[in-house]
Amino acid sequence: MSGEGTIAYYMRSIPQKENNCGSVDSLALNMATQLVPLPEVERLSASVVRILGGNPGKVSSLPGLCVKKATYGNLEVHPSRYAISHLRSQSTRPLNDVFAGTNTYLIGRGHQRILLDTGEGKPAWAANLKTVLSEENATVHQALLTHWHGDHVRGLNDLLTICPQATVYKHQPDEGQNDIQDGQVFSVEGATLRAFHTPGHTVDHMAFVLEEEDAIFTGDNVLGHGTAVFEDLQVYLNSLQRMQNRVSGRGYPGHGAVIENATAKIGEYIQHRQQRENEVIRVLRYGKLDVAEGETSPERKAWWTPLELVKIIYRNVPENLHLPASHGVVQVLTKLEAEGKVVHDETSERMEVGDREVYFVRSIIETLSAMTFRALLSIVEGSSYCYLEVNTSSRTL
Repeated sequence: MSGEGTIAYYMRSIPQKENNCGSVDSLALNMATQLVPLPEVERLSASVVRILGGNPGKVSSLPGLCVKKATYGNLEVHPSRYAISHLRSQSTRPLNDVFAGTNTYLIGRGHQRILLDTGEGKPAWAANLKTVLSEENATVHQALLTHWHGDHVRGLNDLLTICPQATVYKHQPDEGQNDIQDGQVFSVEGATLRAFHTPGHTVDHMAFVLEEEDAIFTGDNVLGHGTAVFEDLQVYLNSLQRMQNRVSGRGYPGHGAVIENATAKIGEYIQHRQQRENEVIRVLRYGKLDVAEGETSPERKAWWTPLELVKIIYRNVPENLHLPASHGVVQVLTKLEAEGKVVHDETSERMEVGDREVYFVRSIIETLSAMTFRALLSIVEGSSYCYLEVNTSSRTL
């Protein structure tokens, strides 16, 4: 993972593989039973076909659930929706082994379509895209990218091989791409998409409103399951509020099932983040969560580290998930620090080894937010090391 122009960092004791879209959170655990199998290709409305990216990943915190895998060919009609499916080869695997991966969307009704995101560059996705385009007698006229993460953009080469005439758009574009402006409109037959800059998950993140359905493509700011990770909590909350004010219909997320009531789901996200902030403040003030207002507690102390807070707030979450969960807590502390409600002491000798790693990761995140190069978080299969690889020679990994 090292080489010219590359810096590699690691932190210990994260044995499970994570997607960079979702966070380890009690809401994610509580919502686990709501996950449903997703076919690799499915028509979601008259104007929207979802094509999974073919990039399942491990999710060790949600045991016992299943994801459906199949190859797809002929069109099968269902009473309330349509699925492009091949009925001979269906199997299920536990969700702790497989997570469905990235959603990409083919949008429109005519020959020229819009493609939203391109997956991770997996052959299965490219094959399914070709099948769908053939079945629909369609081509990709415009490709819109919600954000720069690899699981949404690495399929670009495959797309341009299949549809070389496609024009690619992304906010803060890379070479060969066109910029997406806030409020910009993209239209094809049967679909009008209006772009909105919604930073939070990433600084370049865009959401898109499908005006014909009053629906929103939420990217990775809002998922069909659990909660999302974000770079800046206050910026993220502002974007969630903006998204909530734009639609009253469905949400089409970057990962997971369709959100039938996007307004309610976004409100749930906002409420959940406020709940987390209140819990952090409560522990800082009283030393624990279950204490009456104004009551003194022997657990109260002057200084806390992020992992100490995590061990109380996430006391019902397995300990091996505490370090990943600390990301959200650090973001809350950063927001409170900006508001003058807490003081951050990076040089405290009281920090334990694990907490130093949390602060180390935080310092890297702060550096990345001020730089133009890209970062990639990945877990090495079969090991207990998490590498943060930063390519300083290119903006695209």
